[in-house]
Amino acid sequence: MVSKMATQTDSDIQLDVMDEIRWDARLMATDIGVGVKNGVVSLSGWVDSYHKKIAAEEAAFRVRGTLAVANEIDVRLPSSAERTDAELAQTVLNALKWDTTIPTGTLEVTVSKGWVTIKGTVEYGYLKVDADRVVQRIAGVRGVTNQITIRSTLKPIDIKERIEKALVRNAQTDAQSITVETKEHHVILRGTVRSYAEKIAAEQTAWSAPGVRSIENNLIIQPF
Repeated sequence: MVSKMATQTDSDIQLDVMDEIRWDARLMATDIGVGVKNGVVSLSGWVDSYHKKIAAEEAAFRVRGTLAVANEIDVRLPSSAERTDAELAQTVLNALKWDTTIPTGTLEVTVSKGWVTIKGTVEYGYLKVDADRVVQRIAGVRGVTNQITIRSTLKPIDIKERIEKALVRNAQTDAQSITVETKEHHVILRGTVRSYAEKIAAEQTAWSAPGVRSIENNLIIQPF
């Protein structure tokens, strides 16, 4: 069994992030720079797709000790991925239609110099997250601004209760270590989890409740 000291220095975090980036088959570690100060990871360099930029950020967050990530990686598209804004907008609309359960015609998509902005209204927060995931993977996208809003008829107390019950059902989360707060339709998660994967699982569970408009994930990773 591999074990580590509980406290990670900035140097430890930097080395672990670099190793995590090397481990990710989507990324070329030689193209990405990593700096760490007070637990905040700074990523620099370049990649050839927006999806890889997000992949590098996710790799940094997977490392124990990472408190925040400043993602300053440039996206340099290869000539084969270059598209006009009109072509990219149509591709985004098609992808959202095929790869999500968002009703057709619900969303409005605009593209400017490869940067995609999505607007519209949906009932579930996970649909907003899902739209992000789909657009990030499209060749030619340089960035995404997700302005989708969430509508709801549920009261905040009902949202809180539904999330708490879902966390208990979820085998990936320890519900006893997680507290849920709701302010209007904003959800705050507090407590401790054993891994980054559990932290994300708890957030995804919260997004699945109808009416959740935003989530503040303050869960602290404390490996046992």
